[in-house]
Amino acid sequence: MVEITLEGNPKTSLQVLKVGHEQTPVVLIDNFSTDTAGLIDFGASGVAYGPDGTGYPGVRSMLPKSYVRAVLGRIYRLLFQVYAIPTQLGLRPVNTVYSLITTPESKLSPAQCVPHFDSYGPYYLAILHYLSPGSFCGTGLFRHRPTGFEKILDSRREEFYAASKAFEDQNGPPPQKYIDASNDHFELYEQIEYRPNRLVAYPGCLLHSGLVDPAVDINPDPRTGRLTANIFVDFS
Repeated sequence: MVEITLEGNPKTSLQVLKVGHEQTPVVLIDNFSTDTAGLIDFGASGVAYGPDGTGYPGVRSMLPKSYVRAVLGRIYRLLFQVYAIPTQLGLRPVNTVYSLITTPESKLSPAQCVPHFDSYGPYYLAILHYLSPGSFCGTGLFRHRPTGFEKILDSRREEFYAASKAFEDQNGPPPQKYIDASNDHFELYEQIEYRPNRLVAYPGCLLHSGLVDPAVDINPDPRTGRLTANIFVDFS
């Protein structure tokens, strides 16, 4: 077993953004770790990548458990506070993976050409750690124009799917490309910039997408591609 520790960085800076019409909190922590080289090295040499069945347009592999424990140990109190999570609920990791974008636009499914959400759950959070040095795509947050929804909660799912189907029935399927800007169906209202060693946390019910530039971001090499660490957690 490979142990990877994650030390705090005295240069760390924390922001909590309130985004969109619904003023949803998004946590940004820059300079999260003093050194991500060990985590990148492990992701580049110690693991096997493949599709994970979630619809992610690329390949994934499991993160070291020691890294996941270290990240959650540093931020779980912050998550409880920012997202007003009832204190009687317990944190449960759902999926913990390295991620690399590898799918060319010619191979995208219709679902991969529109913003997505990870869960209907009110306390399901996505934690994203940008690892690779260099300039890669950030993350876009989108509003569904027909309904005005920014978050797809269980109470909104039927209206969201019905309105989406009606839009596509009238206008056709989405263009076979990564969505990287506003269009007639979705409005891009917030862009989270990619910065190496930036950690981002946001509710999984937010409509979001990587703002992929195929010429830069599609790369299967963990040392030169857009390597991220993704931790999905729920509170129950």
